[in-house]
Amino acid sequence: MIPELDAVFKKYETLVRQVDGIFENVRQQFSDFVNCKLECSDCCHAIFDLSFLEALYINRQFLEKVAEERKLEIFDDANVADRKIYRLKRKAFKAVEAGEKSEEQILLEMATERIRCPLLNEDNRCDLYDCRPLTCRLYGIPTSFGGRSHTCGLSGFKEGESYPTVNLDSVNVKLHALSDEIVSVLKSKHAKMGDLLMPLSMALLTVFDEDYLGIKADQENSQDIQD
Repeated sequence: MIPELDAVFKKYETLVRQVDGIFENVRQQFSDFVNCKLECSDCCHAIFDLSFLEALYINRQFLEKVAEERKLEIFDDANVADRKIYRLKRKAFKAVEAGEKSEEQILLEMATERIRCPLLNEDNRCDLYDCRPLTCRLYGIPTSFGGRSHTCGLSGFKEGESYPTVNLDSVNVKLHALSDEIVSVLKSKHAKMGDLLMPLSMALLTVFDEDYLGIKADQENSQDIQD
């Protein structure tokens, strides 16, 4: 555990509460349209990347809150999911590089791909539901990203009609700012580390130790000076 992260995580948790409040407001206004319910796992098969901040946060929660036996099962599922995502992204990259498809086409195709989240258990429930990322929390109500709107296909919201819509670009700006704050707080030698994006599967598998975060060398140098 790296205690320097705690203050930034608290800011993130404040953002989480704000997002939950937005979701609940939309749910109350459009109760017949928001069809989220227990054991509905549609959002748990969507492919998306986490910000650096959320990757660190979900990794810590996973290590602290999930039983050891269950961890091993999740690691296995995360490895399978991560390989699938890598192959999809590699194929997409080659298609764009060869000029076969535009980035917009690739994004639309990726949105239709389905890969089971490693945190989804046999009961079709999330093992870290209370700590789930913002994308998961907003799934089921209208959102927009890069000027393109989206909502859950199981909801009652219809294309072409006007609804309160969450701008994910704005949410991502806040996540990126918090990610950069982590880099600053840790005094990492990896100045651009806040730009990192990764799927949840990789966030679970990654060991975010001092070497990875670029802070171990600084601490060793500090110790050498004291000695």
